[in-house]
Amino acid sequence: MSPAVAAGSGPEAGPGSRQGPDVVLAGVAVRIGDRQLLADLDLQIPAGQHIALIGPSGAGKTTLLRLLAGIVWPTAGTVQVLGRTTGALRGRALAALRREVGFLRQHDNLVPGLRVAHNVLMGRLGHWSLLRSLWSLLWPQQLDRAHAALQRVELGDRLWALPGELSGGEQQRVAIARLLLQEPRLLLADEPASSLDIRLGHAVVRLLLDVAAAARTTIVSLHSLELLALGFDRVLALRGGRLAYDGPVTGVTRELLRLVYGTEYRALHLDELDLRAGPR
Repeated sequence: MSPAVAAGSGPEAGPGSRQGPDVVLAGVAVRIGDRQLLADLDLQIPAGQHIALIGPSGAGKTTLLRLLAGIVWPTAGTVQVLGRTTGALRGRALAALRREVGFLRQHDNLVPGLRVAHNVLMGRLGHWSLLRSLWSLLWPQQLDRAHAALQRVELGDRLWALPGELSGGEQQRVAIARLLLQEPRLLLADEPASSLDIRLGHAVVRLLLDVAAAARTTIVSLHSLELLALGFDRVLALRGGRLAYDGPVTGVTRELLRLVYGTEYRALHLDELDLRAGPR
């Protein structure tokens, strides 16, 4: 019998779950040419839930996140994000949704030629007029808010640094500060620690969950499964674009990981993973 759990069967979210699901996928598929990237996805995510998204390379994790961000569209089924059907959105309606969805990528989150202050203030672009956005490049607006956000990620002294002067971990923390200014309702992160060593990766994901995510619905794609122990409410595992598991962290077993990761199981040293480790 497959270890897959019925979609939506993860643990209940906190009090925010009374608002209804922030994400609903019904019969969703994504195909590009002859490549099937996602297939037969049925999923509900309550408001405020923190979800770890796992799976091997090419499983469809990034495609799923881009789908929820309104960057790609389903070729079958419907995607509802924050009460709106994404495939029907255009123009201002689509921009309004993207303003409420924060997206932290693996890398290249910052504009290299702009100071940290400007990069953080980019979180306000969806809230400002075009004129104010352009003026902010010359005379930074709401600089006190940018500085306060940087202090929350322990980078208050790097306000005028350039991204190239920062370490990889510091750059990701600046991107988290930008999310604080954006104030999204849904937070998506695509392997935010994949280019960092395990210690820095642990710190970045912990910071993301503690500071930026707070009571927000959050989905974090993980490359390193040691990070599952950081206190996620629920795990979604993809394989071949299909949902292979939907349930609590405690339900992740070696049998499941062998099924999900296949030939990558040993390459990623998942046989050495301590599955008994609790949240820390």
